[in-house]
Amino acid sequence: MSADRWLPLESNPDVMNKFVHKLGMPKEWGFTDIYSLELLDMVPKPVAAVLILFPVNQKYEESSKEEQEKIDKEGQEVSKNLMFIKQTIGNACGTIALLHSIVNNSDKIQLSGYLSNFIEKTKDMTPEERASYLKEDEGLSSAHEESAQEGQTEPPPREEHTELHFLALIAKDGHIYEMDGRRQYPVNHGPTTDDSFLQDAAAVCMKFMNRDPTELRFTLIALSKLSDS
Repeated sequence: MSADRWLPLESNPDVMNKFVHKLGMPKEWGFTDIYSLELLDMVPKPVAAVLILFPVNQKYEESSKEEQEKIDKEGQEVSKNLMFIKQTIGNACGTIALLHSIVNNSDKIQLSGYLSNFIEKTKDMTPEERASYLKEDEGLSSAHEESAQEGQTEPPPREEHTELHFLALIAKDGHIYEMDGRRQYPVNHGPTTDDSFLQDAAAVCMKFMNRDPTELRFTLIALSKLSDS
């Protein structure tokens, strides 16, 4: 059985790319750093997803709770074509964010290997059933552990609680969604298009940053098409 707590994955696009290319994402697609929200023109396009690494602090928790209460009261539109995965493995948020960003773009990215099999085997599962599937998946946990140890910094002990957390922003059926396995469901952040997705995702990122303007620990990474072959 896979461990209930993994080593944290470093926010390093080179490490992430090596990991997901082994899992079956074609090499013309890859993760790249977004150095500034004012320098979006430097990000390779098209962009299929944006990952956010941010601190889960009291201000975030309070804002997240208010947002969830509003959704529970007013409802939201959620595409039936989303593949959402609950996170029940400690420190697995990096890998789950990668999966959310890739498997929800299988219409744009021609996947093979593990990623293709994962979609096929879990497409009819609930988010909780997908979480259980990952928990029992020795192949993925081993691949995650290998990637977690390849970063530029030594990973903390797996027992150590880290307050930094990954989530993915993706576009599906004309809306931008926050995909966070810690939450009960995807969160709809409004309309978007293929052409405006990066700018719309940047606006969502600003919402996270504005929750605590004194907090500087934010990292943004784009999933982009890097070449045509």
